[in-house]
This record gives sequence, structure tokens and C-alpha cells, in this order.
Amino acid sequence: MTDNLILKNIIAAKRNNPYTENKTIDQLRKETGTAGALIPLPDNTKFKRILAGNVYAEWITCGDVDIDKIFMFIHGGGYYRGSIDATRATVARISAEAKVRCISIEYRLAPEHPFPAAVDDTYTAYNWLLKEGINPKNIIVSGQSAGGGLCLALLLKIKENNGFQPKGAVAISPWTDLSQSGKTMITNANIDPVISKQYLDRMANLYLSKTPNISPLASPLYGDLSGLPPMLVQVGSAETMLDDSKRFVERAKEAKVDVQIEVWEDMFHGWHGSAHILKEAEEAIKSIGLFCRNLFN
Repeated sequence: MTDNLILKNIIAAKRNNPYTENKTIDQLRKETGTAGALIPLPDNTKFKRILAGNVYAEWITCGDVDIDKIFMFIHGGGYYRGSIDATRATVARISAEAKVRCISIEYRLAPEHPFPAAVDDTYTAYNWLLKEGINPKNIIVSGQSAGGGLCLALLLKIKENNGFQPKGAVAISPWTDLSQSGKTMITNANIDPVISKQYLDRMANLYLSKTPNISPLASPLYGDLSGLPPMLVQVGSAETMLDDSKRFVERAKEAKVDVQIEVWEDMFHGWHGSAHILKEAEEAIKSIGLFCRNLFN
């Protein structure tokens, strides 16, 4: 079976289980948990649940790593679903490629805990690392989708509080604009098998409650990006959220941030989770690993 055929099969499976407004939040959460549990962990994966301050978290390592180098990962899920369990395999693969110790954050979810609960939890977890004696220059923060937006919001909150920025950041298909104003929300609508504007509008409303959708800590695209650390942004060319990444990178470059963007041809939202079967996902994680190793050296 070729990788192209694998990709087609993955996309077909996702199209066969589309988002609809008829699905309840509990149903959508269950789907995420079930899918995550089916992804095999790479050999030599070790994990341990902890409390990072008052935030649930998990240490994850895979193979030989430098335990002093920390990769803080924030899962996605539209701010209302997703978990450490669902992304453990992806994080383990990043640990193996980057040769780092990973910590995965279990932030509170909407609608039970709307904005700014998720931002506050990631900020608490980051500061817990510093209180544990970890040098911020030995930390890279990261996240995927909503978690990608959260990792960028974390940088803005650190800046807002005159804190110590991490060494760098990795944003995977970050949701940077909760107003859904990017052109690819429309132009990629027919090719994205995962994310629609209708879906994002619903999730943004659940998360934001009464907060304006262009508030910088909710939509980092609208923040002051000057002074942020070096970062890597990865996104698929088939994503409706493509412009969330491209426009953020443009604004970051205008603010003199050292930022790289990789647009992966034909990739769908969340493709990293298929690294056990999809070559492009494995290669994207290898690229993250290389970015981290180069930044730490």
C-alpha cells in the first residue's frame, strides 16, 4: 500500500464521520477518546501522571532523552474536548525525535470552564516548571489546533506579566483567529475533511462565552507579537485553518520574530496523529525534533 493510498483512506474515514450540530458535546468527546486509544505507543514510551501546580499533567519520554530539556505540549480539541490520553502517542514520538522530556497539559475544558480557564491553566503549568527549578531557556512550548493557539496565547500572557519567555515554540495547525475570518475557511471548505467554519463557530461560542472573539489571549493573531521567542509553525495545505497559520506568521515576521512555517502539501488537520501509518506525519514530527535539537544546541 502506498502512502498516497493510506492518505486517501484516512481522509475517506474522516469524511465518513463528519461533524454535525446534532452531535452533543459528550458524543464528540467520546469520539476523540476512542480514536486516541487506538493509536499505538512507540516502543520505550514511559509516562507518569502528575500535578503541575493544580493542573493535571503527564511526563512522557520515549527512548534516550535529555531530562533537563523540556517540551511542554498542549493538546487540541476546540477547547471543549481532547486529552493527554488522546495525544500521548504523538507526544511520545516528539520526545523520541527531539531527545527531550515532554510534559503534556490537561487544561480545563469549555463549556464547563470557558475562557480564560485554559490560558490560566497553561500559564500555571509553565510557572510550575520554573518553580521546579527548570531554566526557561530549557523549555519549548507547543500545542496543536486549539492547543497551538493556547501555546501562542501562553507566550502573550508571559509577556503581559513580564515573565521569562521559553527558548522557543512549536505551533501545529494553531487556531489563532476565533472570528474565523481567514479566506481559507471558504476556499478550503470542500477539501478539508475535518474542520469546517460551522464547527469552529460553535466551539468558539462555547469557549468564549461573552469574551470578544478577537481578544488576543483567545485569538493570538490580534496580539502584540514583538519579543516572542523563535518558533516553528506547521500546517496542512488542505486545512480550512491554513490562513490562521499563514497570517499569524506574517504578523510575527512584521514584529521581527524569528519564525519558520512549513506548509505540508495535501495534509489534513491533525495529521501528526497518524504517524504510525502515514509517512508525512512521521516526517513532520522529525522536522519538529530537528527544530528542537537545533534550538537547544
